[in-house]
Amino acid sequence: MVNTLIGDLGHYSVIIAFVTALVSSFSFSFAANGNALDAEQASWKKLARGAFFVHVVAVFGIIFCLFNIIYEHRYEYHYAWSHSSNHLPVHYMISCFWEGQEGSFLLWIFWHALLGLVLIKYAGKKWESPVMAVFSFVQLFLTSMILGVVIGDLKIGSSPFILMRDFMTDAPVFQMDPNFVPKDGTGLNPLLQNYWMVIHPPVLFLGFAATLVPFAFAIAGLWKKEFSSWTKPALPWGLFAAVVLGIGIMMGAYWAYETLNFGGYWNWDPVENAVYIPWLVLVGAIHTLLAYRKSRTALRATFILYISSFLLVLYATFLTRSGILGNASVHSFTDLGLSGQLFTYLAAFFVLAIGLLVYRWKKIPVTEKEIATYSGEFWVFVGAAVLCLGAFQVLVTTSIPVYNSFMGFIGVKTNVALPADQIAHYTKFQMWMGIAIAILSGTGQLLWWRKQNSGAKLSEVFILPLILTALFTSLILLLSKMDYLERIDNPSYILLLATSLYAVFSNLTILFGVLRKNVSIAGGAVAHIGVALMLLGILFSSGYSNIISTNMSGMVYAREFGDEINRDNVLLWRNAATDMGPYKVTYKGQFLEVKDVPDYVNKQRLIRIDDEFKAIARGPLKDGEKVLFTAGDTVEIYPENTYYEVEFKNRETEKVFTLYPRAQANPQMGLLASPDVKMFGTHDLYTHVSATPPENEEKEWSELKEFQVKIGDTIFINDYVAVLHSIEPAKDTLLLNLGAGDIAVQANMQVLGERHTYHAHPIYAIRDRMVGQVPEEIEDLGMRILLMNINPEKGIMTIGINTTQKDYIILKAMEKPFISILWIGTLVMSLGFVMAIVRHYKDGKGNTKAVTSKVSVKREKQLA
Repeated sequence: MVNTLIGDLGHYSVIIAFVTALVSSFSFSFAANGNALDAEQASWKKLARGAFFVHVVAVFGIIFCLFNIIYEHRYEYHYAWSHSSNHLPVHYMISCFWEGQEGSFLLWIFWHALLGLVLIKYAGKKWESPVMAVFSFVQLFLTSMILGVVIGDLKIGSSPFILMRDFMTDAPVFQMDPNFVPKDGTGLNPLLQNYWMVIHPPVLFLGFAATLVPFAFAIAGLWKKEFSSWTKPALPWGLFAAVVLGIGIMMGAYWAYETLNFGGYWNWDPVENAVYIPWLVLVGAIHTLLAYRKSRTALRATFILYISSFLLVLYATFLTRSGILGNASVHSFTDLGLSGQLFTYLAAFFVLAIGLLVYRWKKIPVTEKEIATYSGEFWVFVGAAVLCLGAFQVLVTTSIPVYNSFMGFIGVKTNVALPADQIAHYTKFQMWMGIAIAILSGTGQLLWWRKQNSGAKLSEVFILPLILTALFTSLILLLSKMDYLERIDNPSYILLLATSLYAVFSNLTILFGVLRKNVSIAGGAVAHIGVALMLLGILFSSGYSNIISTNMSGMVYAREFGDEINRDNVLLWRNAATDMGPYKVTYKGQFLEVKDVPDYVNKQRLIRIDDEFKAIARGPLKDGEKVLFTAGDTVEIYPENTYYEVEFKNRETEKVFTLYPRAQANPQMGLLASPDVKMFGTHDLYTHVSATPPENEEKEWSELKEFQVKIGDTIFINDYVAVLHSIEPAKDTLLLNLGAGDIAVQANMQVLGERHTYHAHPIYAIRDRMVGQVPEEIEDLGMRILLMNINPEKGIMTIGINTTQKDYIILKAMEKPFISILWIGTLVMSLGFVMAIVRHYKDGKGNTKAVTSKVSVKREKQLA
């Protein structure tokens, strides 16, 4: 039955959220334009706060309604049907929430609502109204994206609460029965069925939302002509936005590392770039703001960069959700008919923000003092410029589809194409940005430290970091002929190594000095150490990744695979050990996930039935010694993914470990392979399946060989030995649908393989006076066994055996040296940002108290 109540409640909540955002925006604007002591301003602020509080309640109402239709499997709603299914665990239902465009916009709206509440409480009387006016105005536009209102030919937003019958109006099933409800949904994209996709999007969207706060302070400063005082409360928010957005980006990188099979964590995909660009600009804005706080320079640059960072977030939204990257990115959204609205959204804020900046430009104070090249502020400013240049380079290339689309819109045909090798293209430029950043972060910090130490000699400040850099760079180069660094002869790689080490040692020198004086100011040094470690991790893991699965057989697996698969992959026959790098590698079989069983279960221990999400256990399924299911129990399985057990044995140390790379034969997307990674102290072993036998292809069996045997007899077939132990009543008869008078028996046989002994139970059945056989297939051995006939008088059984090509996989494996340094660097950088946030928040809080005290004194004088 169609449940329209929850959808109507959700849709009305969207309308309320939209209207209250409008009321809140106008009311805060009027409050901001009034005098701080006016009663009228107080009433406008009271109305604005009330409207915003109602807006927050409405947002929570939308979230409740949308999750309800997903969790309760209300497939009468298109959003639930297109993103969820009956068999998804709850945590993946959460991923369904933001898989679609409407859900991702709602997640963004949710974070803005919470941040707005924080600002109302802590922004202070001076900044609350102008900042919240900007905040509410942004919320107005965002809620319009999920409004789902159609006026004539004008569509405003896309509602997540639209019914299937309204979305697919021409579908015959809804024309015959408007109340038809599908029994199941299409399910979640298999690549998103990963725990990182439960936590990565919320963190990333919190970063997006947080960029609005310093932007709102900057606009408020221009609006109220408070050109410098906004910087103090904006700084900790800028740091917060940078650390959260940075963590979100790296979570996405780790998800790609764990889930995608392109061989790493960053592919320079346009959607990845669209997030990376505003983060670089935001970090540049933080640095120019710090320079302004120290030397009263670069205020105009700070305005430009904070405003640009938010506008670039909006541009990233346009890129990923307008459908313009449909042919350029593997994970952008398709166009829902909202590209015009998205462009209007972007253009409105671009015109308003840039227009206000231009209007106030001449009034923004500038200093006439020249910055000395040996001052820390100069190098900080240069560093910000380098970050912005790096962002600009990525922006220009990423925007090629936008350029082509715009030129086509005005009637000019262009054929500008994205680089054929995007990784090489971007790396060529971004590597030099990394080198420059490493040099500048070390030099700028050392010059700042020199200033803190009353102008110590330059030689005293720089000598120790330079000596340590030279020493460790030389040491690594001397050891470069060892395991993982055999190719460290690329000059640019050597330079990146040296400059990254320089940044580490420079900031370590400062850190040890700061710890003796005031640990609260160590955040910058810690963050820069983290960035330098990240550069080292990127250098080693990407620049010196070593493929160990090189095809040494001299044969081409298949011409349609292409050169890369034929060259960089190894063919593994099931249960046949193969040399690969330092390992003996054995592919041991196919496994499935079974609900409530912690380990993967071999497919041969399960009998598949008509319901693809269920199977029957052939024998006991255990967790250690605890029996979870016994033979004959029906278990729930997750059939989408097959896990391939691959055993690695180090030929020198004899140590053994097992990996389970997974793959899914998806009808729309082909083979979706996800890697499995073994982490060592000095490197990761990264493996993924490149090809498997076609799942639906009929196997070619050899001619059936028949054997006349008695109980206890032995059968020799190829390299295997089979023994018939007994004939017994059949146990797995569920699929036979036996009736009264029908019988079924099975042979109890053992087959001795190379490594294992297999139990086979081919069935001989008589149903409705007709004879039938159910063969037993042993995939490990490429063997099928039939119980063809039984002669009870003579005690002779006829066993039929035929064989086929054994199961195989084609596997790629590579070693990624010192990649753990990248993840450690991310954590260290984040810690440094958090330390800086705490420090600057305390500074701002102290300053706010002082300002509040002055205002109180002024008010007392006026009242007197």
